[in-house]
Amino acid sequence: MAAKSLGICILGGTGFVGTELVMHLAAAGHSIRVPTRNLSRGNHLKVLPTVELVAANVHDGRVLGQLFEGMDVVINLIGIVNERRRETFRGVHAELAGKVVEAMRAARAHRLLHMSALGAGAQAPSQYLRSKGEAEAQVRVAAAWLDATIFRPSVIFGPNDTLSNRFARLLRLSHGVLPLARPRARFAPIWVEDVVAAFIRALGDRRTSGKSYELCGPEVMTLAELVRAVGVAAGLPCHIIPLPDFIAQIQGVFMDFLPGKPFTYDNYKSLTIDSVCTQNGCASLGIHPTHMRGVIAGFLQDHSTRRLLDFYRKSSSG
Repeated sequence: MAAKSLGICILGGTGFVGTELVMHLAAAGHSIRVPTRNLSRGNHLKVLPTVELVAANVHDGRVLGQLFEGMDVVINLIGIVNERRRETFRGVHAELAGKVVEAMRAARAHRLLHMSALGAGAQAPSQYLRSKGEAEAQVRVAAAWLDATIFRPSVIFGPNDTLSNRFARLLRLSHGVLPLARPRARFAPIWVEDVVAAFIRALGDRRTSGKSYELCGPEVMTLAELVRAVGVAAGLPCHIIPLPDFIAQIQGVFMDFLPGKPFTYDNYKSLTIDSVCTQNGCASLGIHPTHMRGVIAGFLQDHSTRRLLDFYRKSSSG
């Protein structure tokens, strides 16, 4: 028996994780609504016939209510790693989560899948992680009527990510010499396809409602090991210069003013705690996560959107 086709509104659907998730859900026959301030950001999704791109400001509560009308599920993937101009951590993470919850109540939509981050919490060291924790709290407050599932991944890698691709660019620009803050900070990088699988498993299993899932890959790596793995995969030299903490803090403050903000003081604060799981959310969802070292060479050499959409074209032609 074919699975029921759902109406799903995905906030952040044009981004890194969103693109992968939209493609998989569209291929499964679901109707996807993707709001975005700039429609051109969703050009790569126009090939998908069940995807509706809508020009909208998702930070407007009334607009959210209209977007959620008739939807079976809302997925919130929106997040920033650095503040820019009027985009603050609290506004994009915590305040938006509150608006989503209220708009869902008004639209009588009851199923929410919410993206958070490993280490999020009120006592976390960085504004980024504290605002993610506040967003989680906004979702949990509505537990009496809202069927919500929260995902807390470690760093996510994959085509067009902001992790491995950023380090590859820095290694190219620096000819392989990289001063590195907090080189012993630990991560359990998770493949974007495994994160998408977690969302899809939860979508099909209402028993995940009210639960949070920490998502980690099978390898725990220090930041220095991660950067070296990127260098090997991209065919780049890699000579890491470990920075003392006080120098790293100065670096973060200074780089906060550079175009693109390659590193900030808040990023430094996030690195003061390890991003590793205390519970195996992947195992709970029946997912066997992918090893980073086994796949990054492919996407660092070819991360075109055309390749990302190949699976859909093939399934359509078949």
